[in-house]
Amino acid sequence: MYGTPHTVSDVMTQTVAAVGRRAPFKEIVQLMQDWQVSALPVIEDEGRVAGVVSEADLLPKEELRDDPDAGYLQLRQPVDVAKAAALTAGDLMSSPAVTVRAAATLAEAARIMAREGVKRLPVVDEAGLLAGVVSRADLLKVFLRDDEDIAEEVRHEIASYLFPPPSSTVQVEVHDGVVTLTGRVRDTALVPVAARLVRAVEGVVDVGFDLAQDGRPQ
Repeated sequence: MYGTPHTVSDVMTQTVAAVGRRAPFKEIVQLMQDWQVSALPVIEDEGRVAGVVSEADLLPKEELRDDPDAGYLQLRQPVDVAKAAALTAGDLMSSPAVTVRAAATLAEAARIMAREGVKRLPVVDEAGLLAGVVSRADLLKVFLRDDEDIAEEVRHEIASYLFPPPSSTVQVEVHDGVVTLTGRVRDTALVPVAARLVRAVEGVVDVGFDLAQDGRPQ
């Protein structure tokens, strides 16, 4: 059905590497290497996400390895100094974790990533249990959508309602995700509305118009 937005559950990775609070430092590093990821969810209980441990959480141990002087330490955040001495995921992780619901739209997930400045989000179900992980690359998959599939949605869900025939004759073409509407319409005041709706269609990169007003009497 056209017009149904994809959700995070459609694009997320379901097989996820995670660690418990007691996971030791070297195990965390090894898992990151094995799974080729830059962050790991930290889970507790039945799979509830307690936090996230990232490469940034691990680096203070290397950065402060050679016992820098007190002046340098004063320039660092106390949390970084504490993490340099941390040995387990529970002490290293950032908490509370920034997560996203599996039912969230891709746009919602993208806004969370932008606001929080993160590249990956643990995905949780309605009970708050870990269901997967979604990355920036996963969210960009929507732009791989077929041009003709986009065109069909714009024709059936937008153009046919805003510019119904026979009073309007509108053609929809899509090339590399760029939608172009051409033809004649009864009411050009609806063009800004069409632009907003077309840009909301998943996979659309941009939208252009070459529409003239039909001057024939109603």
